Amino acid sequence: YSPISHPNMPNKFELLVKAYYEQPGGGVGAYLCGLQPGDFIQAKVKSERLMHGSASLLNRGWKHVGLVAGGTGIAPLYQLVQLFLNDPSLETTKLYVLSINCRKEDILLKAELDQLVSKYPERIKVTYSLTQEQQSDDDNVDTLYEHGRGSVDMVRKALPDPGDDNASVMVFVCGKDGFVETWGGPVGRAPPLENSSKGPKIQGPLLGLLK
Repeated sequence: YSPISHPNMPNKFELLVKAYYEQPGGGVGAYLCGLQPGDFIQAKVKSERLMHGSASLLNRGWKHVGLVAGGTGIAPLYQLVQLFLNDPSLETTKLYVLSINCRKEDILLKAELDQLVSKYPERIKVTYSLTQEQQSDDDNVDTLYEHGRGSVDMVRKALPDPGDDNASVMVFVCGKDGFVETWGGPVGRAPPLENSSKGPKIQGPLLGLLK
């Protein structure tokens, strides 16, 4: 689970957790959502994710950043949005968020994202796509939905054009492994660690829709 709050928030952090019915090998979300004030859990911080050799978002020269989220994959990307919008050194970077969900009611953080668009209209663009629902006459006219899990046409509409200067464009993808593979290529794993736990995930060569 990834925090959605800004890392500089003092004395606390916020998680976005979606509760599913408990099932073998799962049910952690339901467990967390069932905790009461005063309860506690033991957890550990994820290791840093390297992006072209560095975990830093600063001083990377990115002028356009795309953020493609499948369902709950919006959580870590939303934190990136906050980092980019609240850091003065990144104020010239434009963000392109693409949130893909089954139905409208499945869209997480929609109100928060829409508020950011209203506050920073020149700095962030948000596109929503539905995989199991069509636009209806009752929809808010201010929200137009794309449809489908992803396509080249959707890439061109919702994400930054790489142009001739690929170094100034970065696209992050977050979701289940199959979603990531569709968009950017399969994710592999490094060899198991000495304590027999799984090795870290490794992004292979760029494939999928983004290629």
